[in-house]
Amino acid sequence: MSVSVFLLDDHEIVRRGIAQLLETEDDIECREVRSSVTPPPACLMLTSFSDDEALFGAIMAGAAGYLLKQVAGTDLVGAVRTVAAGGSLLDAKATSQVLDRLRRGVEAEDPRYAGLSPQERRILDLIADGMTNRQIGAELHLAEKTVKNYVSSLLHKLGFSRRTEAAVYAERRRARE
Repeated sequence: MSVSVFLLDDHEIVRRGIAQLLETEDDIECREVRSSVTPPPACLMLTSFSDDEALFGAIMAGAAGYLLKQVAGTDLVGAVRTVAAGGSLLDAKATSQVLDRLRRGVEAEDPRYAGLSPQERRILDLIADGMTNRQIGAELHLAEKTVKNYVSSLLHKLGFSRRTEAAVYAERRRARE
């Protein structure tokens, strides 16, 4: 089976180097990118970013594989063949991150926290950082009175009467994440 590879990278030298490596294989051919390819090609993401947001973004966008650029040349060739044959693969470090994130997701989220708006969550984090309402207002470009209203709302939703309780709660959440 012949494998056609379309290389995309913002660095020309990287594209050329990978093409040179892959084209030493008899069954792999690097081709020019076209706007429409039928059937759509399998995507193997080769990146220098190991954060789980980039990984999950690539997976959700349809990537069949995700490798870090530190991969050995022979492993890259094997990964191209695996993805071209319909398989999937993740870098070992990426696999560990996926499993950790999935395990964390299995833990039930506190319904009180789930009830907070994104802005209330940001403010809760800043409270945990020890910021005053004035400092939070400056950070988020809000009036101090607006911040005070958000703080009152989030305290009520969390069932706390003091800001210190909210700060401790936020720190414990951070420690679990």
